[in-house]
Amino acid sequence: MRRTVQFQAPERGAERESRHAETRQPEPLRTEFGFELPRGYVDESGTVHRSGVMRLATARDELVPLRDDRVRENSAYLSVVLISRVVTRIGTVEEIHPGVIEDLFASDLAFLQDFYRRINAEGHTRAAVNCPSCHEEFTVDLAGGRLGES
Repeated sequence: MRRTVQFQAPERGAERESRHAETRQPEPLRTEFGFELPRGYVDESGTVHRSGVMRLATARDELVPLRDDRVRENSAYLSVVLISRVVTRIGTVEEIHPGVIEDLFASDLAFLQDFYRRINAEGHTRAAVNCPSCHEEFTVDLAGGRLGES
């Protein structure tokens, strides 16, 4: 009778890390992203709404606006219709439609267009920036709070 016994060498740190990395569960898909508008949406009563939520876009979100008559007449209106489909809330306003997006300040619309591009094309809300004083490079999260807050 022949027995075969196998001994394993002790794991090194890197080997142990790679083995544990294989058993980790992948992060769940994040489909909604919070944001803070630079200026804010002003509703009919004069209330300013700054925080909001944008969801990931679907293929339908990008196709449906192409059938919209306003987009056919003016292709620049595409971003207004598209943003209105993926923003689910701005402050306490939960019924987001093209009229709400039209009433945003231009800087807020530009912010949402960039935010849309980041979460749908790049998959994150981080941006690399340089400090104007010391020229050090660092990363900021565009979905974070107001400027100066941590």
